[in-house]
Amino acid sequence: MRIVIAGGHGRIALRLERLLGARGDEVAGIVRRPEQAGELLAAGAEPVVCDLESATVAEVAGHLEGADAAVFAAGAGAGSGAARKETVDRGACVLFADAAEAAGVRRFVVVSSMGADREPPAGTDPVFAAYLRAKAAADADVRSRPGLDWTILRPGSLTDEPGTGRVTLAATTGRGEVSRDDVAAVLAALLDEPRTAGLTLELVGGNSPVDEAVSALVGS
Repeated sequence: MRIVIAGGHGRIALRLERLLGARGDEVAGIVRRPEQAGELLAAGAEPVVCDLESATVAEVAGHLEGADAAVFAAGAGAGSGAARKETVDRGACVLFADAAEAAGVRRFVVVSSMGADREPPAGTDPVFAAYLRAKAAADADVRSRPGLDWTILRPGSLTDEPGTGRVTLAATTGRGEVSRDDVAAVLAALLDEPRTAGLTLELVGGNSPVDEAVSALVGS
């Protein structure tokens, strides 16, 4: 399977690239800066330099040609302001979805955020509120597309603790933490299970092995 990951230098994406490459998938990661290429190569991924804030749909579609699946794992990141939440967390996701449709790539998995299903409560940090609204708008756009077999994953608070391989994965989980290792493992399992298309899922640490948690969603 060939998989193209937007935000290929991110901490979840690099973990996912290692997992997919180790099992024999062909992986490409889209990055903004050429100097990030070495880390992708070390992770077993082909680096593709493309700025999703300024690229055209046709340009990105060219990078997606021949892919079996696309994963949007990009984000403006810590330290960015509200404007970049809009251009990356929403705008780049919409562009990537447009490009996937143009390239004929149906399987589309999005890394979103827990809390994107509701208006941020009063008192929320304005930049974080902008992030949640941008994620919500991107999710809504993806869900509106009949041309994509989409799955949206909304992890809880992310940690860099070693993964346990055990999670809680459901439409609603309640708040909690989850390691980036386990998020990557769940993404790999979702890519393997096309029957999860059309689902928006929350993810936190838990007691179910990843494969069992994904299988339980589709009744097998």
